Amino acid sequence: MAKSDLEWYWWLVSAAVLALSIPIKIKFMKWWSRHRQDKKEHQCGKWGDDQ
Repeated sequence: MAKSDLEWYWWLVSAAVLALSIPIKIKFMKWWSRHRQDKKEHQCGKWGDDQ
């Protein structure tokens, strides 16, 4: 089965999934970086890790 054998609607579904996954990934990456920063600030000063 070649790429061109896919029906047109599967290409449409694939494009929609890709279009939706990019903003979700960006939102997740922003949340993750903020989460790590908050966690790092919360642990500052514990166990002699003062900076």
